[in-house]
Amino acid sequence: MYILIIIIQTKNGETMKDRYNEIVKKHTPKEDRLKNALITFFAGGIFGSLSELLLRLYMIWLNLPRKEAGIVVIITLIIIASLLTALGIFDVLVSKLKSALIIPITGFAHSMTSAALEYRKEGLVLGIGANIFKLAGTVILYGIVSTYIFGIIRILIGG
Repeated sequence: MYILIIIIQTKNGETMKDRYNEIVKKHTPKEDRLKNALITFFAGGIFGSLSELLLRLYMIWLNLPRKEAGIVVIITLIIIASLLTALGIFDVLVSKLKSALIIPITGFAHSMTSAALEYRKEGLVLGIGANIFKLAGTVILYGIVSTYIFGIIRILIGG
């Protein structure tokens, strides 16, 4: 074992792992956080404005109250995110618009649709049915648990 350690050390005493990490760090592109924040801010603002426009249009066209029109907007966003995921466009948009599209509704729809597409060849039950909640299941679990805990806290403080 001692001989192996001597062989993998370089001339100046650093290991091959240290040298590899140095090379990776040197060639990894630097992240421009300000640029990414601005892209996310403006793209998220545009996305939010389009959602609000959709809400107003549903209220006018379908003669729905605001609450019911909001539900229709959510359903529309889920359908759009699922279709974009199935067409392979959602990941491209996320790489360009950064995290602006990963709001809970579209992100959740994307995670479920991509899991369904990935496991569709294994069948409806053992493929899609068994694996569709792989990523989304943790979101559901911790959403339910945190809702339960905060509900108890609200009851205890008299809300």
